[in-house]
Amino acid sequence: MENKKYVGKKELWMYALGAGGQGMIYAMMSSYITDYYVNVLQLPLAFILALMMGARVWDAINDPMMGMIVDRHTTKWGKMKPYIIFATPVISILTLLMYCSPKLDMVPLMIFSAVVYILWGMSYTVADVPFWGIPNVMTPDAKERGGVISFTKIINSIGSALPEVFFLIVPLVLTLFISEDTNPIAFNKSKYLVIAIAAVVLGGILYVNSYFHIKERVVLPDKKKKPGEPSSLSRIFKCKPLMLVVLMGVLSSGRYMVQAAAVHVARYAFYIGPELTETMSLAERTAAIESSVSLVKTIFQVCAIVGMFGTTLFMPYLMKKFDYKKIVITTCLLGFVASLFTTFIGWQFNNLLICTPFILIQCIPLGVINVLCYAMICDCLDYMELNTGYRENGLGAACQGFINKIGNAFANAGIIVMYMVMEMDPSAMLSSEAIKSALDIAAEQRFAMFSLVSLVPGVSMLLCALPMFFYKISGKEKEKMLQDLKAKREAEGLVIAE
Repeated sequence: MENKKYVGKKELWMYALGAGGQGMIYAMMSSYITDYYVNVLQLPLAFILALMMGARVWDAINDPMMGMIVDRHTTKWGKMKPYIIFATPVISILTLLMYCSPKLDMVPLMIFSAVVYILWGMSYTVADVPFWGIPNVMTPDAKERGGVISFTKIINSIGSALPEVFFLIVPLVLTLFISEDTNPIAFNKSKYLVIAIAAVVLGGILYVNSYFHIKERVVLPDKKKKPGEPSSLSRIFKCKPLMLVVLMGVLSSGRYMVQAAAVHVARYAFYIGPELTETMSLAERTAAIESSVSLVKTIFQVCAIVGMFGTTLFMPYLMKKFDYKKIVITTCLLGFVASLFTTFIGWQFNNLLICTPFILIQCIPLGVINVLCYAMICDCLDYMELNTGYRENGLGAACQGFINKIGNAFANAGIIVMYMVMEMDPSAMLSSEAIKSALDIAAEQRFAMFSLVSLVPGVSMLLCALPMFFYKISGKEKEKMLQDLKAKREAEGLVIAE
């Protein structure tokens, strides 16, 4: 039974492509929303900070609720799959509304942005929690499940990177149509709306299509709670290995900075382009600076893709040869050391190109954690099923969803806090009448913004490795757990669908 494969190539590809589509849509929120809110809509910084952190507090309630709904109910269309097809259209519409730039006064604009942002998060949870719980029901084999997760994360990473391609290309296309009276704010609004449309259309189609090709094979019977029995949430919180993985994920929040803060670094830390002169028209200056922003953002994204995506490609091999926790500890320490070099070189030379090899290395843990966090949560669910007889797939996926969203929130909140601490004024940088380059601001402000993609992620990598020293599902203990779980399932007569 150990060598039997349950998931065919077509099913694997369709699920992975669905993850790629989801990655495209999620990237529109995770990589760009702070730049759009701060520099384009120019909402108050305190409001943006409160909105993002408040939404995450709600997620702390919302995600487990969705997980319990998934765990407690099996529909005629399946346990995990139906939420994908029903929630994706709503997510797509809200993503477009997020970037539609309505012409409202500041207070109504703040209300509109808050409502759309919170509804987007709730709708995304409805599809995200069951979607990433699907590997648990596709196959009963832990190694095959690990392979499904690692391959799916590869395609998910590619999907997440595609909006970056749009971010590079769209400004170049728009500059062909820019007129002398087109102001910088209007240019950026058009840019983001076009990128959002491209990501939503392509990503939404791929995401929904996965529903028609996934098969749920390992679905434990719905169980009713018995009097005096611990609740689902209690079982989750009492599962020490799972709590260690969640802690690791939260402490690794800084890993999101390389992507989330890259566009801010591109605006405020580096300028790569022709000399900016006083004789330039506003349209020419806008085109030159926006081209630099796109180029610098692309350099960071290439580093992230090569470091993260390249590592993800090797993850199936590494996961077969080494314990998950050893991979996490080793690569996170490597990323921390690389971040120190990135910070020092950036401080001494203020040259982005010299820093790129070290930025690339510090992106390696991004790929590792993106894959292994899911795989380790699945192992923890095996541990829970063996010890309690319950497998909380929905709540387990909710834990991963919460890790992703709280990490993204901390990263974006860190960006906003940096704006506030360094007293940066977005309206002075970008307005309807003027646009400034990074060379026009103080050196200490430029370095502070650069630290968001250098020192901050490195410290986060160091911290997230610490819980792994206490994580015990590895080596011989993990092998014994899987053997015992297999025997328990056979004894209980659990039938796996073909």
